[in-house]
Amino acid sequence: MKNNLMEKASKQSNLRMVIKRFRKHKLAVASFYFLCIITILAILAPIIAPYDPNKVTTSFGKPPSAEHLLGTDQIGRDMFSRLLYATRISLFVGFAVTIISTAIGVVLGLISGYFGGWIDILIMRITDTIMSFPYILLVLVAAAIFEPGLWNIILILGFVDWPAVARLVRGNVLSLRETNFVKGDVVAGMPRQYILLSEILPNTIGPVLVNATSVFAISILDEAALSFLGMGVQPPTASLGNILNGAESITILTSKFWLWIPAGVIIILLVLSINFVGDALRDAIDPTAR
Repeated sequence: MKNNLMEKASKQSNLRMVIKRFRKHKLAVASFYFLCIITILAILAPIIAPYDPNKVTTSFGKPPSAEHLLGTDQIGRDMFSRLLYATRISLFVGFAVTIISTAIGVVLGLISGYFGGWIDILIMRITDTIMSFPYILLVLVAAAIFEPGLWNIILILGFVDWPAVARLVRGNVLSLRETNFVKGDVVAGMPRQYILLSEILPNTIGPVLVNATSVFAISILDEAALSFLGMGVQPPTASLGNILNGAESITILTSKFWLWIPAGVIIILLVLSINFVGDALRDAIDPTAR
């Protein structure tokens, strides 16, 4: 009982230290609040949006006004409503891809690093094979093979992004496997499941979380790129990428800025904010950080 209380107190102390270090990064804190606000707006899009994002009106290509805060597109759809729903889609894609790729990478990395032998060789050769292909080429080929759509893009990106996580976790497991507390558990006859989930995994969470922020940001960019090319989320469903796709002509780029600048700015701010949070999180978790 006493040991459990001491362990709990130690974890709370470590968490407070991480939060304290994170707060020293003012830009990261501001980015975190920005991401929270954007996420809330995206979740509440059905309530906040003044119009149905797919509703066609007679206001074709109108500039921003009191009636349409960000104007309308070429077929009369409200751009503010579409931007809210598009941000919702992009955040959902980033979150889903991060969960899928991280889950696969963590499981395979734990198994590969702990058991070693032919299992380690097999998993690492598969990982090396996937990583040997140019990332964007692999994504484009997979997107071309399968039918474009939201869930197909999520699954493609999720199954392409896991090798980096697996290698990261494997490296940490190889290091932790040689520590005294893990060797002590092995000598004591503790189950492998307990050693992996209760001893090794908690000490690997920090680097995995930092890597997850990078995957999140890259996934948002990938979804936008694929949708812009017509291989991702398909119209009339709004995404940041296919909103930009509607601004290919010189006329729109030069005279109808409201059709592409807001979506481009949102993508830039999302990716920058996630990266700032990831950098600060890395410094906060690193025990040698000052």
